[in-house]
Amino acid sequence: MVTSAPSGLGPLSGLRVLEFAGIGPGPHACILLADLGADVVRVQRPGTWRQGRPDPFGRGRQALVELDLKDAGGRAEALELVARADVLVEGFRPGVMEGLGLGPADAFVRNPRLVYGRMTGWGQEGPWSARAGHDINYISITGVLNAIGRSGERPVPPINLVGDYGGGSMFLLFGILAALYERQRSGEGQVVDAAMVDGAVALSHLVWASRGRGPALGGWSDERGTNTLDSGAPFYDVYETADGLYMAVGAIEPQFYAELLDGLGIDPDSLPPQHDRAHWPETKQRFADAFRAKTRAEWTDIFVGRDACTTPVLSFAEAPGNDHLAARSTFAEIDGVVQHRTAPRFSRTAPGAPGPGPQETTDAATIWRD
Repeated sequence: MVTSAPSGLGPLSGLRVLEFAGIGPGPHACILLADLGADVVRVQRPGTWRQGRPDPFGRGRQALVELDLKDAGGRAEALELVARADVLVEGFRPGVMEGLGLGPADAFVRNPRLVYGRMTGWGQEGPWSARAGHDINYISITGVLNAIGRSGERPVPPINLVGDYGGGSMFLLFGILAALYERQRSGEGQVVDAAMVDGAVALSHLVWASRGRGPALGGWSDERGTNTLDSGAPFYDVYETADGLYMAVGAIEPQFYAELLDGLGIDPDSLPPQHDRAHWPETKQRFADAFRAKTRAEWTDIFVGRDACTTPVLSFAEAPGNDHLAARSTFAEIDGVVQHRTAPRFSRTAPGAPGPGPQETTDAATIWRD
């Protein structure tokens, strides 16, 4: 076990990241890089920054630079920053950065070691690459959106977590860190083409891997709300309690299922076998009736000491007060806004607490001059 004291700098201390301001997954990726100690400098258009207004998506940036990238002088200053950066992050449609004279070919002339991170929904190529879109569109063509929802009902958008952040920023970060690792061997940078459609498909590996078996053998069915993990199974669903709140049940394994039945006060001999799909609706009704007999708080107390994989469904307002999350200091208040603390955690190079973004703009000529 590593016993050295945390440095407070983070494992990415010294990494220089140049962010061209955008929305959604690009800024989110840069937040996570900054949280781990990277020196992130954001470039954005003049007049778009509002001093004195909290900006949770600007958190952790070391500097904010306003540059007019359509002006020759602004482009020249941006290229000077490119020359001194390790990583560049941009989230424009394909061709925009090239049109500004800041595309990969221009950047690699100034900095052959640069890792050039590109974040888009559709990717840098393909017949839809130039189309507008949002998270819901990116996951709609991958099969993911069609799979989310209850049987007989329309698909339900899962906020924007699967496309923008799961399939987007997380795969952008994965690509950037992989390219940085490879650079140690080759000494060369490269482009990371992170597309939300690609990431969403990769996230759904379990579904693709199980589709070939067919429902009769426990495989995945395209009929929404009939599978083990999509609300089809009675032991993997959400149930309403007596006070109109909810409990989440994920008792897949037989030992956890037994604990669930014991907590609910249901005799296992009075139910069909756990994996008898033909009788899942009947079992689900038994569970629903049982959960409606007590409040969420009462069920929470019953299951807190059991390995039944059964937990309360909390709102965003309630989550920071959860005893487990509070003990881990999972949340922090930054600039008056409750948000996540740094994740994951490190034993030897633990970064300091995340802080707000810059309070004023910085002259580009003064950045990374050491």
